[in-house]
Amino acid sequence: MNRETLKQLLEAVQNGNTNIDEAMASLRDFPVAELAEATLDTHRQLRRGFPEVVLGEGKSLAQLNAIVGRLLDYPENVLITRLNDEFAHLLLKAFPDRGGEYHKEARALVFRQKPIPERGRGLIMVVTAGSSDIPVAREAALTARLLGNSVETIFDVGVAGLHRILRHQESLQNAAVIIVIAGMEGALASVVGGLVDRPIIAVPTSVGYGASFEGIAALLGMLNACAAGVTVVNIDNGFGAGYAAALMNRGPDSEDDA
Repeated sequence: MNRETLKQLLEAVQNGNTNIDEAMASLRDFPVAELAEATLDTHRQLRRGFPEVVLGEGKSLAQLNAIVGRLLDYPENVLITRLNDEFAHLLLKAFPDRGGEYHKEARALVFRQKPIPERGRGLIMVVTAGSSDIPVAREAALTARLLGNSVETIFDVGVAGLHRILRHQESLQNAAVIIVIAGMEGALASVVGGLVDRPIIAVPTSVGYGASFEGIAALLGMLNACAAGVTVVNIDNGFGAGYAAALMNRGPDSEDDA
């Protein structure tokens, strides 16, 4: 439930078009919906502007069926992240004709039940150091788009060939927020931070050889970036970066109607 639907419900009660019992029925799952093995936060849309996102990783198919089924009872878009191919296709089969689309590279399943209004004040740019970082970038870009933002991508412009990122300086300056995704030593975030006057969200990835320690080297490198204004999320956390970028990019007149 978002602000607009809650306002409409309250106005209907005030005007006598809806009685108290009908309004209570509409609010039966507010602020939480209790399932056998999950408690869904149905108040999150109202607080945050976007419904609860489901982490698919680690959940059984039965749990996902129950959670997705209940979320689809509401007229909101549904995002399930970190979902494998098998479960994604089974969920699409279980809930046909609900606007489902699986983004394989991002490992994300989306059910689009309503249009997504444009809510960003500018462009979000997603930049990767290498092609191996693209799956995390896809997750970040998809998340930001579902939150109502325009997103563009620049791939494979890492510091091993510094001239590659320098070719995109104008595009970077046109962005309102930049997400920089890199493995190895994570140096690209600091480089981009030295080129632009935009907020940067750095995402370390688990891409790299032995001494990268599955992303820890990139994480520490980004945390120690000498460029000011670089914020760092956790390893491989494209979703977190896309969500944070959307909040940074939110226009002053945006309403919680995603």
